[in-house]
Amino acid sequence: MEFTKEINGKKMFAKIGDVAFQANGSCLFGLGETIVLATATMASKETDLDYFPLTVDYEERFYAAGKIKGSRFIKRETKPPDEAILTARAVDRGLRPLFDSRLRFPVQIIITVLSVDRENDPDVVALYAASLALSISDIPWNGPISGVRIGRSNNQFIFNPTYEKRETSDLDILISTRENRVLMIEAESSQVEEEVFEESIKQGLKYAGEVEEFLIGIIKRVGKEKIKIELKESEEVEKKAKEVIIPIVEEILFKKPLINKEERLGAIEKIKEKTEEKLTALNISKEKREKIMGRVDLVVHQEITRLIIEKEKRIDGRDLEELRKIDAQVQFLPRVHGSALFQRGETQVLAVVTLGSPEMEQYLDTMEESGRKRFMHHYNFLPFCSGEVSSLRSTGRREIGHGYLVEKGLKAVIPPSLTFPYTIRVVSEVLSSNGSTSMASVCASSLAIMDAGIPVSQPVAGVAVGLASEEGEKDFARYKVFADLQDLEDGEGAMDFKVIGTEKGITAVQMDTKTLGLTLSVIHDAFLLSGKKRLEILGRVNKVLESPRHELSPYAPRVVSLNIDPKKIRDLIGPGGQNINSIIRQTDAEIKVEQDGLVMVTSGDAKKMNEAIEMIKVLTGEIKIGDEFKAKITRIVDFGAFAEIAPGKEGLIHISELSSGYVKHPSDKVKVGDIIKVKVKNIDNFGRLNFSAK
Repeated sequence: MEFTKEINGKKMFAKIGDVAFQANGSCLFGLGETIVLATATMASKETDLDYFPLTVDYEERFYAAGKIKGSRFIKRETKPPDEAILTARAVDRGLRPLFDSRLRFPVQIIITVLSVDRENDPDVVALYAASLALSISDIPWNGPISGVRIGRSNNQFIFNPTYEKRETSDLDILISTRENRVLMIEAESSQVEEEVFEESIKQGLKYAGEVEEFLIGIIKRVGKEKIKIELKESEEVEKKAKEVIIPIVEEILFKKPLINKEERLGAIEKIKEKTEEKLTALNISKEKREKIMGRVDLVVHQEITRLIIEKEKRIDGRDLEELRKIDAQVQFLPRVHGSALFQRGETQVLAVVTLGSPEMEQYLDTMEESGRKRFMHHYNFLPFCSGEVSSLRSTGRREIGHGYLVEKGLKAVIPPSLTFPYTIRVVSEVLSSNGSTSMASVCASSLAIMDAGIPVSQPVAGVAVGLASEEGEKDFARYKVFADLQDLEDGEGAMDFKVIGTEKGITAVQMDTKTLGLTLSVIHDAFLLSGKKRLEILGRVNKVLESPRHELSPYAPRVVSLNIDPKKIRDLIGPGGQNINSIIRQTDAEIKVEQDGLVMVTSGDAKKMNEAIEMIKVLTGEIKIGDEFKAKITRIVDFGAFAEIAPGKEGLIHISELSSGYVKHPSDKVKVGDIIKVKVKNIDNFGRLNFSAK
């Protein structure tokens, strides 16, 4: 069965029942000629896990874009690239809040990209497809969700813009929505004001609402009846849990401000001990006791929320707008190109910058992208930073997501390659974790970048805004937003609203929530508070280092750019790369040549770099009679010696031009390998050079 709709001049369609019919729900969804298959499957048995096991996978297929993987040795798709993981995370964050967190049946959403038209981004289509597959299945879920990508060009908003339109857009926002509320935001921009962000989301909700109507119409036609699952915690258990736990929480958790994480976690353990004792004293059965104990964390979060809403106080004693103590220092490590240590409360991050040659750029080989990337940020979160012990595995989805968020936030201020032709890698090492490590990584990385002498246009800072809320019938019954959330403040009814930016405006946003979606009023309050606190953080870190250093680290390589006539590129390269490879061998410099004639030379040795630049100028410049050069003797013959002024540029020094006096044989004056000074005496009709050493 096929359903179609045109929204804002774009045709979208959904096909149901044609493929993947053994999944609980499946559909093909298309926008233009970009087509995605989404399947939703739920296991038949519950797990013993203490959380809801939801997995969202986004599978790229190179055939979808008419490509074969570039590696010489591996042609099939293997580990998902970072871009695919980021899309999976974005879809997950939109779907997850609408599941009952008490569900223990594993649910897996698999999104497979089958066709890409190079105009419409499959990540938006993936969002629609996953929402529809879940909604028409019998899996318990409170959807559907919709969403939209929003761009802006010439002050006009564009909805689900093509790749071409996104190139000229000053913002790129992806939102997930439900019933005019926002469940997820993933955005980057070029220092755009908060008001513009708010208006873009407001306009985006209207577009997303039309898509939601389309999905609801399909669900009414083909949707299955949802499976009725008796959840483990009944209303009776919930009532008893509150009756027993709340007095204990008030006695232990709110008696005095709990300043550090150790105190708070210790208080939670004490609450659990006291609850167990009280339940035992009340002769509650073991089965019911276990269910009530499983509610302790939820009741604690609910009481923390109530304290924030009713008294505007937080568990550590801070006011709603109060930041934790901030400390920062630069030049933390001696030999690296730039470093900074940033600490906010008990969250601590070390950022380290490495500068490399243009040849060190990352090559992209994904379904959608082919090209190179010169600025990278990587985020590491090892077990010790949260006081845990676990095996070290490959980089996880969370680390990739946090790393890319920081990268987006910093990218807007990084100078272009024409003015700063380096490859830049920034690594954030989380040394201690207690909330907002990604925002601490922004602040640490910004300082480290300036410490490295990278001429950024503005310092950057990030702050996370939290939410304490209680749902009403259609809106929040009551809520409060607060700055710089940590550990126990991220429970039910919360949000993690991360905003990165400069004094001028926002560069990146990421939001996820544990509510049924944020209203425009909550979003307005969050942007208002984040802007105020961001300026406060910038004021504090600017006291440590307010602008980039004027010089690069002595341990960093130097890169010099020069422009040559594009027609001379072949002279520089030489037959089979002979000339350029010879320069590289002789000087140990790295040389990158662009098609427009831009040549970038990298070296850690100033003398050898100058030698390489001189050779390039000789090969690509115009040689005139009278020009003087250093030359290397390459061959000796009876009538003179041949000397090379640059790879592939050789000329003859006649025996009569080797010295002012009589020379019996050239070998009496020079030997192969000698470096001598020569002057161009003549250039014949064939371009051959004749030198004089007089």
